Amino acid sequence: MSDKTSDKELVLRVQAGDKSAFDLLVLKYQNKVASLVGRYLREPADVADVCQEAFIKAYRGLGNFRGDSQFYTWLYRIAVNAAVNHIATRGRRPQGTSLDADDSGLSQTVERLHELASPDRQAATDELAQTIRDAVAGLPEDLRTAITLREYEGLAYEEIATVMDCPIGTVRSRIFRAREAIEAKIEPVLHGNTEM
Repeated sequence: MSDKTSDKELVLRVQAGDKSAFDLLVLKYQNKVASLVGRYLREPADVADVCQEAFIKAYRGLGNFRGDSQFYTWLYRIAVNAAVNHIATRGRRPQGTSLDADDSGLSQTVERLHELASPDRQAATDELAQTIRDAVAGLPEDLRTAITLREYEGLAYEEIATVMDCPIGTVRSRIFRAREAIEAKIEPVLHGNTEM
């Protein structure tokens, strides 16, 4: 696919009946969607099923897509909803996340520990990374979704508001509360490690 072919052009082609244009959108976003869904579900088979479901829903709904938001923002919303619905139908909460602390907005803290590489420092970094993963996994669903979309997926506040179907002020509040909760969990780890 040419990088010059925009999502908008592909969407218009799909809406005009060009099924191959949707294949191009799937190729473009399948890894991002799988990564997003993988933050909610652990089992690769579940991730694959939910991704397929999300793309099927997107294809079926594309005729009604008006372009009020970017295509990938709309697709992310469908994928998040599919993952949450999958969890609800299975009657379980997400099994943590596969997030690496180095990918997060909290990476500056982790980078400080990486600067002085030693076995003790590596252990501290690993402990901090695990603490961050556990803290994110332990957040209520709305906070976890907001912080994941912001810090790990890099979406803007406006895009998150669209994905989560809530006002931008609510997004800001959820991200603030999520960061506060994560910082509270990592604070003891950081203080314990700075005394090394």
